[in-house]
Amino acid sequence: MSDSPRRSTAPVGIDELLERVRAGFVRVGPREAFAAAADGALLVDIRYAELRERDGLIPGALVIERNELEWRLDPLGRHRAPEAVSHDLQVVVVCNEGYASSLAVASLRQLGLHRTTDVVGGFQAWRAAGLPVEA
Repeated sequence: MSDSPRRSTAPVGIDELLERVRAGFVRVGPREAFAAAADGALLVDIRYAELRERDGLIPGALVIERNELEWRLDPLGRHRAPEAVSHDLQVVVVCNEGYASSLAVASLRQLGLHRTTDVVGGFQAWRAAGLPVEA
């Protein structure tokens, strides 16, 4: 018999998980993200290469694909990006449509990046708002 307590948790679907995760922070719209970046926030594009090639890039955004995100933004990590200077860094995460970015925010907040948020609607909303995109 094991000494560890058993957890009986019912499975959670992705919609419920997103709802729970998003309840922990305030998301921003594309124009708010643009203004935050202009004020010094780090805009991070986590879309994979094929989407960036197809749809373009947000000028000035740091590109870090999702599978490397925590390693590159952890201020204490050996593999951090030069921009990952502090746990107080304001980070705005952008994915394609605003779903994966919410899960990424939850993970980054667990690392202590408490000023991290994401863009409602992701890159597609950014582009639809007429904000800068380069090929």
